[in-house]
Amino acid sequence: MRIGLITPEPGHPLLAATAALLAPDHAVEVLDPLAPGDAPRSPADVYLLKSKTPRALGLARDLERRGVPVVNSAAATGLCQDRTEMAELALRAGLPFAPTRTFDSLAACASGAPLAWPAVVKSRFSHRGDLVARVDDPVGLGKLAADWPREPVVVQEFAPNDGWDHKLWAIGDQVFAALRRSELSPEGRGPTRPLAVDELPAGWADLVRRAGAVFSLDVYGVDILDTGDGTPLIVDINAFPGIRGQAGAPRALAALALGRAAGGADGGS
Repeated sequence: MRIGLITPEPGHPLLAATAALLAPDHAVEVLDPLAPGDAPRSPADVYLLKSKTPRALGLARDLERRGVPVVNSAAATGLCQDRTEMAELALRAGLPFAPTRTFDSLAACASGAPLAWPAVVKSRFSHRGDLVARVDDPVGLGKLAADWPREPVVVQEFAPNDGWDHKLWAIGDQVFAALRRSELSPEGRGPTRPLAVDELPAGWADLVRRAGAVFSLDVYGVDILDTGDGTPLIVDINAFPGIRGQAGAPRALAALALGRAAGGADGGS
């Protein structure tokens, strides 16, 4: 089999470990979205889309039009970049997602829109270095708007929690988990702590798989807060996150890639 990676960083730990598992029996090819040129004339049997840039999505769409399976699809990857569309789809599907309001700019949000305090303000479009901040009052919001006046944003009511994000990831049906100090906590983001899946509250692993089905994702992350007594609140869904340091993740990804390659464009979820 020929396995393609759409990424500018083939040395990413998850991708590098997956490639090492595949290399003895299969060809692993890198399609760098930063390099000039179109999709290859002779494409691989499957591509893993580990990039969210417009060019990477364009390459993925081209391959999909030619019947080549891409994990995750360009459409699913793009959807997870828009936090407004993400929230709307999740809530329509009945997922326990944080209620979300959208503003064309942070300046418009700060101009007098009634908000419940504290609030969490995020860039509407997910990108490296985007805005994620807690604001406690109109004064704090005004200060934030002075730095990010034109940024399209979403606003969510701050949910009381223990200060830890439950980082849950899935590759196919296999779920991985960890705890990470929330970047919104007073202590700031800290190291990631291991968490066995069987230590999760009942039903959380199935909730992750349900989110993947709703968003048509094969490799994805779901950030969940425990708002008390194990009650989950989803605050973010990510297409093809890093999943660093999770034993078994490279093997699961290699198996998924081979399964999709063998199944062609109609294989997988």
